[in-house]
Amino acid sequence: MAVELPLPHMDARSCAGITLLTDDALASSVGVRAAFTGAAGGVSAPPYQGLNLGSHVGDDLGAVERNRGLLLQALGVPDAQLIVPNQVHGVELVDVPSRDEVAVEAARAQAQQEADGLVVTAPDVAALLCFADCLPLVMVSPDGSFAVVHAGWRGAVAGIAGLAARRLEAVSGCSAAGFNAYIGPHIRQECFQTGRDVAGRFLQAFGPACVPDPDHVSLAEAVATDLERAGLVPERIWDAGVCTKCHPHDYYSYRASGGVCGRHGAIAVRTEGRSWA
Repeated sequence: MAVELPLPHMDARSCAGITLLTDDALASSVGVRAAFTGAAGGVSAPPYQGLNLGSHVGDDLGAVERNRGLLLQALGVPDAQLIVPNQVHGVELVDVPSRDEVAVEAARAQAQQEADGLVVTAPDVAALLCFADCLPLVMVSPDGSFAVVHAGWRGAVAGIAGLAARRLEAVSGCSAAGFNAYIGPHIRQECFQTGRDVAGRFLQAFGPACVPDPDHVSLAEAVATDLERAGLVPERIWDAGVCTKCHPHDYYSYRASGGVCGRHGAIAVRTEGRSWA
């Protein structure tokens, strides 16, 4: 049965050398452990040093797999079935309706074709997306279903956040007004300089609040506006408020590194009868 979620808030937690932003009250309420990782911990060597979770950046794949395993252990779900999509800056969403091995493999195969969001209604299936300046978004429904979304500027301006909210509403049967949304560390407006054509597209799509001047864009403001249009209420949209480009030692930043770096993650999983490790 769906319950009213506690208002969203994430705090920093450390486990086995890995620092996470996570909402303990959410996990206690509906069993969903949602988290944003940083660069600390892990086994990757420079220039991917730390907890690199991206398998497409040139890092040793064995190190990436080890990092992903360490993350699942830190979350207390070492045996969860993990799905990591091939992100293409689009708006494709993949549903994961069952933890049955055949269903998970089908969703994994579809996500590997291309996907920038996973919508999960099954327990013990972990959805992991990877980032290095783009905006990570996790949404959770009162019934324990959730979505994890990658919103770069192309996906954000195309409305992937609103699309994911409507998909989650459809599969969960719960009103979006009861969803919690968590916006993770990403490049903030002061550092996100764009061409004026890009800024113009955001202005047209979401209004002047997300374009503080003709050369900069607020991804957070655009995504929040998109979510509110889809029915979420502002007090249930939490924003980490951290700029990845300004904190390149804590998070991976494509722009700060000149294009060679690892990827931190946004991850969520619903557990049954398990507690924080």
